[in-house]
Amino acid sequence: MGHSAHHTTDAHDHTTHQAHTGHDGHRMGGVVTWGAASKATLHCLTGCAIGEILGMVIGTALMWGNVETMILAIVLAFVFGYSFTLFAVRKAGLDWKSAVKVALAADTVSIAVMELVDNGIIALVPGAMDAHLSDTLFWTALLGGLAVAFVITTPVNKWMIGRGKGHAVVHAYH
Repeated sequence: MGHSAHHTTDAHDHTTHQAHTGHDGHRMGGVVTWGAASKATLHCLTGCAIGEILGMVIGTALMWGNVETMILAIVLAFVFGYSFTLFAVRKAGLDWKSAVKVALAADTVSIAVMELVDNGIIALVPGAMDAHLSDTLFWTALLGGLAVAFVITTPVNKWMIGRGKGHAVVHAYH
């Protein structure tokens, strides 16, 4: 069955689904609002920020080297980023295997872009990699990097949602 034939059946009418409260702007393959893209990015940012901050705090507190600390922060950003989606779709009734597939499809590109930008900024800010938890530079670079990552990742998410990818795959389970 062709893609257009699938969308003309009453079994899955996107026009009625788009009218649901809180789902404005989510469209499968159509125009997506900046608000919808921002909401998807904020969802991703929340998980990334928790993991990133926790990883940086743990690595710094344990006096790990910069590379080890950054690896831990990135791994935890992906873990927390995926977990937000994973638990939401599990709550909606998906089995674990399907939930993992949805989380990977929904969040991988968004988290990767966010982590690349955020960690790139931290690495490029003079002294940020050697700053301690008590230093303003540590928090300024980390939080500033996350803010810039949000700004850069939002158009990426807008583009992906508009093509039925990224956060769009989660939409059916909200």
